Amino acid sequence: MSPVRQPPNRPGVGSPEGSAPAASWVTLFLAAGQARRFGADKLLAPLPGGEAVAIAAARNLLQGLEGRAPPLAVLRPEQTELGWQLSALGFELLPTSAARKGLGCSIAAGVAATAQRTGWLLVLADMPAIQPTTVATLARQMDAGASAVAPFHEGRRGHPVGFGATWGPALRRLQGDRGARDVLGAAGTGLIRLDTDDAGVLQDIDTPTDLTSLASGDLGTAPGA
Repeated sequence: MSPVRQPPNRPGVGSPEGSAPAASWVTLFLAAGQARRFGADKLLAPLPGGEAVAIAAARNLLQGLEGRAPPLAVLRPEQTELGWQLSALGFELLPTSAARKGLGCSIAAGVAATAQRTGWLLVLADMPAIQPTTVATLARQMDAGASAVAPFHEGRRGHPVGFGATWGPALRRLQGDRGARDVLGAAGTGLIRLDTDDAGVLQDIDTPTDLTSLASGDLGTAPGA
């Protein structure tokens, strides 16, 4: 399935501005989670400042990408409201029913739709506390041709994570909700570890109490994608 371009009749649609050259790798914004533990649409839930979880994550991502190629948001077909909001920020959209089957299937669909790219930076839409500087550091590693790269905070592996083209076949084979952790583990010593002070690389929003934890700085467990 090919990515869907932004709808032409919505105001504000377009690629993020910046001076950095377009990259041959692509960012996959994984936004198809069904939020069973949250009890509602967590990606549109407001943060303490009022902005929706996924939109805050998207804005930080765009700032960190510094004008590189627009991210591709992987969504379930019914997520029309989130799709419009991301499109207005300049994201491309990949609505796919495969995303209903779990995170691994979302990753596989996104990688298959962009198989010509040289790598993939996987970003979870429910992690709004990741700092733009962290994204920028990862993006530079992707520009340099990293085979696999991930941030670490206080010894714990976080997100986003990046993969070079070598890992494309393995990513396309992912199924269910396990994500890419096994692929990352297979990278072994080829994994570039980026130590960071950014605690946001560990905190995702899974339950309503996670919103409170985010405001207080009390980190939960690292997500397992």
